[in-house]
Amino acid sequence: MIPRQPMPSPSSPSSRTQSTLMLSRVAHSLYWMSRYIERAENTARLLDVNLQFLADFQDLSPAPLNSWESLILSSGAQEEFKALHAAADSHSVTDFLAFELRNPGSILSCVYAARENARMIRDQISLEMWEVINELHLILKSTSTADVWRSGPQEFFNRIIRASHLFQGLTDATFPRNEGWEFIRFGKMLERADKTTRILDVKYHVLLPSATDVGGAIDTAQWQAVLRSASALDAYRHHHVREVLPWKVAEFLIFSDTFPRSLHFCTAQVDDLLRRILAETGARPRSNAARASRRLLGELESLSINDVLKRGLHEFLVDCQATLAAISDEVAETTMFYPAESSLEDQQQQQQQQQQREDATPLADPFRSDAPLAPPQAIHLLPSRAHSHPTPCAATLMHVTSPPGLQGPSPADCGAQLPRS
Repeated sequence: MIPRQPMPSPSSPSSRTQSTLMLSRVAHSLYWMSRYIERAENTARLLDVNLQFLADFQDLSPAPLNSWESLILSSGAQEEFKALHAAADSHSVTDFLAFELRNPGSILSCVYAARENARMIRDQISLEMWEVINELHLILKSTSTADVWRSGPQEFFNRIIRASHLFQGLTDATFPRNEGWEFIRFGKMLERADKTTRILDVKYHVLLPSATDVGGAIDTAQWQAVLRSASALDAYRHHHVREVLPWKVAEFLIFSDTFPRSLHFCTAQVDDLLRRILAETGARPRSNAARASRRLLGELESLSINDVLKRGLHEFLVDCQATLAAISDEVAETTMFYPAESSLEDQQQQQQQQQQREDATPLADPFRSDAPLAPPQAIHLLPSRAHSHPTPCAATLMHVTSPPGLQGPSPADCGAQLPRS
């Protein structure tokens, strides 16, 4: 159980008194449900922008346009991709990141995982939230890859993006502002911050032109694509009307305190939510996660883009990714996992895993034109994991974890990988 403690200023909306208890498995499912939806939306937008960019410049040499490999780098699934495809092109990368069920970070895998987490806590979310995520799941389940390519993948990606926006809007409108709301927001903002750093890190090094190319037509279009990948082009234009330059794009996506997908904005939200979730009532943080968040926020408030470029943009962004992953790990271990699990619960967990394997539809081959987009068999409860924690367990609980591998590899393994749960 997660104890809730009152914050010091009851008059402030952000520091309301909380005296309820929440099951750790509910917090965990809310966190990953929100994070998977955000991840699916970000991947869909990246693919959509790259396909549009290819269509706009299809008559040019492919050398300056081959940014498909950068998408694989940003997903952190290079080894999985190489095992299935010989080369990175529009068709292979789109299949892998959108429809490949053997890729646990694909759009389909994320949607199925988000729906499974929502199903486990159906009584904790609103009917409207459940209907949106379940409808999206059913649409994908009844659609084939051939249908998607015939109608145009852009329509498929737009459907994913619109469903994510609808889900988030209904969450804002129908979910109570309680502990669950904090975990939903925390998961979304952490995933969003991490994805922004990865878009910028990979794209900056892939697209950084020579001095003679700065300001050219292709250079401008490439960096506009980077901004569109983060839904930031219009917001950027409000700040920089005339030019789209690499260092200005980096500055905007890192340091803007008003754009809701910038690293600074998301980190500020994460820091505020951490204070509530971990009951950090004092001026000095007590937990490692809160200290790491405060340090990262302090850097983003004090550094300039020149300081970052002198230090090394890649090194700075990798450090940010490692910090975000460490925050996620500690919050998960502190609030979502407990070492005590009874043998009865272990038996129930094993029975549920076995039942899911028996009921699961066989995996579809995404390279067959008639293959249905069936849910992956990998969506099930993980075996028990013991985590030591100083807080005694208020009750013996069965924890719900994310599907194996869906949380992605550790940022320590590669500078452009998805965070771990």
